[in-house]
Amino acid sequence: MDKQEYLKMIDDTIAKGRFKADWESLSQIQVPEWYRQAKFGIFIHWGVYSVPAFKNEWYPRNMYIQGSDEYKHHLEVYGEHKDFGYKDFIPMFKAENFHAEEWAELFKQSGAKYIMPVAEHHDGFQLYKSNISSFNAHEMGPKRDLLGEMKSAFEEQGLELTVSSHRAEHWFFMSGGKEFDSDIKEPLVCGDLYWPSMPEEELHDIYAPKPTEEFLEDWLIRCCELIDNYKPKVLYFDWWIQTEAFKPYLKKFAAYYYNHAEEWGYQVAINYKFDAFVFGSAVPDMERGHFAELKPYFWQTCTSVARNSWCYTPDNDYKSSVEIIQNLVDIVSKNGALLLNIGPKADGTIPAEDKAILLEVGDWLKVNGEAIYDTTYWKTFGEGPNNVEEGQFTDQSAKVFTSEDIRFTRKGSNLYATV
Repeated sequence: MDKQEYLKMIDDTIAKGRFKADWESLSQIQVPEWYRQAKFGIFIHWGVYSVPAFKNEWYPRNMYIQGSDEYKHHLEVYGEHKDFGYKDFIPMFKAENFHAEEWAELFKQSGAKYIMPVAEHHDGFQLYKSNISSFNAHEMGPKRDLLGEMKSAFEEQGLELTVSSHRAEHWFFMSGGKEFDSDIKEPLVCGDLYWPSMPEEELHDIYAPKPTEEFLEDWLIRCCELIDNYKPKVLYFDWWIQTEAFKPYLKKFAAYYYNHAEEWGYQVAINYKFDAFVFGSAVPDMERGHFAELKPYFWQTCTSVARNSWCYTPDNDYKSSVEIIQNLVDIVSKNGALLLNIGPKADGTIPAEDKAILLEVGDWLKVNGEAIYDTTYWKTFGEGPNNVEEGQFTDQSAKVFTSEDIRFTRKGSNLYATV
């Protein structure tokens, strides 16, 4: 199906469906009951950036920023950017020790109920079979449909497949490579790994960036292809979709997704940050942070086992499982869910530190999960001296809970107090 046919199919699906591409219609969506009751999920940052495994998953951007640590590291280890660029890591991303069944067994033991692989990160490399671009894991690198393998293995274990797309930021992500003699050279065309590599503007000004219609349509088709082929129960969007240019396309995507879910016979959700979606039309996500008080609406925190990176690096600064369990309890008491990220190595093995944290969380949930799963909030979330700092990116130091801090949840006529 070519681009124009796909766009027409999207419009036709919306025209025939209950949900239209407007906020009033999209606000009729209900948060899935399974999602409200799951409480705990696993996020997975794994991709070509796991090969250099330096600093964090923004290596593909920062290696092209002259003077950055990543830029200097790249010169020292891999040589000149014109001779070895980011695309040259793709053959090194082999996933030779990746076994989806082993991942699924571990995630089941962790007590997680839903699993969210990053289907496409800012680097533009898709972990799944795609007709949009040849820069995907089915045609390059591992030459396997990694997401397809995960879907089968996770669902076999009764885990819900959810996915994330971080494609929006690809508009500018590798633009630094155009400022010196690198392997990023014009002409760049739609479908290329480096396309479009446009200059960065003020990234938090929602009116400044003006992605082209070609880029926005490509973004929409990629997102729709992902749900058409893998039918995830949640689709998470990273930041930058809150910019004004994306709004018409966000509404189209949401209507397309919600209408298809009704055809499939199950409930789905979209995660968003900032004010990308109108309140009530999707589930808000608090990145690396908490709300200080109980919320009457369902929300999610996404955070990582490491403070410094979402992907694997040998220098990850790991949190303790105790800290993560405390955060889980606090979040659930406030009507939220925790999406906890791990970062596998490029070969597909999960680092021992990540694995140990997941198993320790799982051991706690085996005993205390009754106070977490299938619960709802009480009239107050808790009591005690600890006041959690509200906001995103507040997890750079552990929150100090004491024996006087109590968090409440409720199930039927039972009240649970976790101390």
